Order: sequence, then structure tokens, then C-alpha cells
Amino acid sequence: MGDGIERTLGASVSMFFNKYVVFAGRAPRAEYWWSMLFIVIVEAILGAVSVIEPSIGGILIGIFGLVIILPSISVMVRRLHDIDRSGWWFWIELVPVVGIILLLVWFCTKGTSGPNRFGPENGAVS
Repeated sequence: MGDGIERTLGASVSMFFNKYVVFAGRAPRAEYWWSMLFIVIVEAILGAVSVIEPSIGGILIGIFGLVIILPSISVMVRRLHDIDRSGWWFWIELVPVVGIILLLVWFCTKGTSGPNRFGPENGAVS
């Protein structure tokens, strides 16, 4: 995805769960967007289950939401680190419309080349 490192859906989802509550470091665009695609796919499947069997589907959606809340926040923070922004910018999403648009633009932005104050490029370990 142009980040200088190729990540697949499986590798990105694995990284998503392996760094469950790791807020340090960086997450390239590929890692972030593949993780978000995984979440959308699972939520679509659980939504379909919910239509077929509402009681079980609702429970599964709730459990999945609880399981992914912390890794979702941590990958967002690491994505912000990749563009050399503090993870505290995550809270801008609370500003209606403008906050979400700003985060979307930042999450689509290529990360800083080379190391920055949050670590080496592409989440690599030095």
C-alpha cells in the first residue's frame, strides 16, 4: 500500500491482536486499513447472523465490540504516531463531523519517511 512494507490481511490482523494494548510505536497505513477491513467484514457477518437469529447475533456483536475496542484504539494511536502526531489527537473524533473527517485524512496520509520521535518507519523493530 505504498508504505514500503507489504502487509497482508492476515498479517495485519495478527499484528492488530498481538499489539492488543500497545500504544507505543507506529502502524503503517496497510496495517491500519487491513485491520479496519477485518472489523467491517466480521461486523457484516455478525449483522447477518443477527438478522437470522437476533438473540445470538446481538450477543456476538456485543462480545466482538468488547474484544476489539482496545486494539482498535491502539492501532489508531500507532497510526497517528506514523504521521508524527501525538496519540492524544485520537480525541479529535469527539468533534462532530470535522473530527472524523480530519482523522480520516490523517489515516490516509503516508507516514513520515525514516524514523520519527515514535520509532522506526513501518513499525519495524530496530
